[in-house]
Formats: sequence, C-alpha cells, structure tokens
Amino acid sequence: MNSSSRRAFLQILGMGAAAGIALESPAASAMEPQHSGGEASTIRLDNNENAYGPSEKVVEAIRRAISESKRYPDPYYAELIAHIARLHHVGEEQVVLGAGSTEILRVASCTFLGKDKPLVQAVPTYPAIESYARATGAGVITDPLNDRFQHDLDAMLAHANGAGLVYICNPNSPTATLTPRSDLESFISRLPESCYVLIDEAYHEYVVKSSVYASFLDHPSNNGRVIVSRTFSHAYGLAGLRVGYGIASAGVARRMRAFITQESVNVIAARAAIAALDDTAGLDESVKRNADARQEFRNSATNRSLKPVDSHANFVMMNTYNPANMLSHHFRQNNILIAPVSLTMDTYIRVSLGSLEEMAAFWRAWDTLPIDKSSIRH
Repeated sequence: MNSSSRRAFLQILGMGAAAGIALESPAASAMEPQHSGGEASTIRLDNNENAYGPSEKVVEAIRRAISESKRYPDPYYAELIAHIARLHHVGEEQVVLGAGSTEILRVASCTFLGKDKPLVQAVPTYPAIESYARATGAGVITDPLNDRFQHDLDAMLAHANGAGLVYICNPNSPTATLTPRSDLESFISRLPESCYVLIDEAYHEYVVKSSVYASFLDHPSNNGRVIVSRTFSHAYGLAGLRVGYGIASAGVARRMRAFITQESVNVIAARAAIAALDDTAGLDESVKRNADARQEFRNSATNRSLKPVDSHANFVMMNTYNPANMLSHHFRQNNILIAPVSLTMDTYIRVSLGSLEEMAAFWRAWDTLPIDKSSIRH
C-alpha cells in the first residue's frame, strides 16, 4: 500500500504550513523559541522544526548577510561546498548543494528513476521522494516497516530487481526509529548492480552514539551506489532558509548535478550554513536541548501510563489507541498543531519536541482529551 503524501497529512490536519526565521532586534536571544506561521498563539509541534532556531552566531551571520542580498551567491556556494567537503573528508566534486535536502531527493529521482526504473521505499516514511518519483513517470513500490518500525530490508530487496533507486530515511520520519547499520550494509551489498540507494540522514545529529547506528558519512561504505543526504533544517535550526546537500561518488554527483537548480541556495542561506558548520558549540547546545526535551517527554508520558516509541530524532511517535484525526482536532482547539503518522497507522500521532513551555501546554491539552484514558495501554 502506498504511503500517504504530505498533502494527505495536511488535509487531515486542516492546515497549511509556512516556515520562517524571525529576525528581531539585535539583542534578541537566538536560542529563544521561534514560532512559525499561523497565529502568534499557535504552538507548532507538527513539522519537526527546531523550537529554538539557529545559534546566536548563526543569527549574527544572517544579519550581516542581508546587505549582500543584492548579489548572486556564487562565492558563498564555493565556500560552503569547501566547508562540507572538509567536514566529511571528501572531495568538493562529491558535494551536491541544494535548497534543503528535499532538493537532493528530487535530483536523485530525476537521475535514477523513470518509467521502467521504479522507486522502492518503506511505508510510512518521509513522503517527498514519492511525489518526485511519480513526476518522473516512475512506479513506486512500498514495503511496510517491520514490527520494530525498522525498514523491512528483506522485503525491499525482493522488490529491488529492476528498480532505479531505494530510499532509506534513517532515523526514519515519521517514526523516529533506527534501522541498524549492520543490516543496511548487508542489504546494500546484495542490491542489484544497477540499483542505487539514497540514505536520508536528516536527523543524524540527534542520534545518540551506539553500536546500532553509524552515519554513512562518518563511516563511509565505499560503495559507489550510495548517496547520502543531509540538511540544515533541524539540528541547525534553518528550516526556513532551505539548505541541504548530498554526498556521492564524483561520478554520481556529476550525474545528479545536471538536474540541480542553479543557485538555489541564496546568499543568506549559504552564509548561515557556513556559520552553522563553524559553530560546533551551538550545534552541541541544540542537540543537548533536544535530548533533554526527549527525556522529559518520555517522563511525562510514563507518568500518564503512555509508552512512546523510542525516538532518535526531534519528534516522538506514540500510539494513542484513539483516532489520530480526533486528537489532532482536539489539539487544534487548544491552538496546538500535531501530526498524524500515516493513514495506515491511524491511531498514531507524531509530536515535534518544542520548548519547555510548549511541551507543558501539550500535556495540559492532553490531560483534557475527551477519551477514556484506561483505553490507552502499554
């Protein structure tokens, strides 16, 4: 069964989204929560955004870059690509820069998919690439996650013969779960030679180090068919500026670059991303805030006899044993936006981790839900 599109998600929620960065007075704290879109009182826990936004150093870089908005971004393209290449110990020719990692997904679809080259993906997963695949005329083969909410790699492998691209989001969105690196290595080694695999690591920075997970950039597989995408939207707090990138072999990157939108990353976004990569302390603080919020969410859920699925991202998935659209309506009535997980998992919700005040408001609204709480079980 095909995964639901983002449009279907928004229809369920009855809302539209527009992300942005609030630039206030120079004295405003960069790490104060920034609400995006909608009414000022609306709490956005539906788009996996960073509640605190970019670091102070990055905000200052954005302010300085505004005066250069009259210029084309070419010099900063080169500088940003050089920074990314140094970070991942790859050649600059292996970096593909895009307007968010979603552009990398679109470019990969254009490069590797077509009428006779379908996409293989999980369900549920991040839905953007499915739309891009269909736009190329490609078929889309979806395999449900297993009972641990990991990619069912055996099922995906069975469908990979003749496929052009396999998409794996790890940690997965919207479940925030991990598929073990060792399983992915075995899977990739068995893929047909003509099939490429895109590993979407949009939430990589939030993963706690363990034997289960290893990034395909920090620990490359040395397989020329692997493309890895990253974004500045989440841990770096730059969702509204749209900047991301892909890393691939030089030959694959060259093929992908033919479909990239030229100069799609603007001057302000490029300057902000460069500053973000330089500000390791700011990234560490962002990750720590998220880890604390994730633990606090689990504590609050446990106190209510709830058991969220273990999260490795900046959002949490939870089975409510009640219709997700009903819960979404209740939270909207309390000026809080949350998201369903999938039309095929209609009692699960996804909650982005907000500020302490936002999460307190979430739990106050939860406690007034018009449902029989005894129906919710571990």
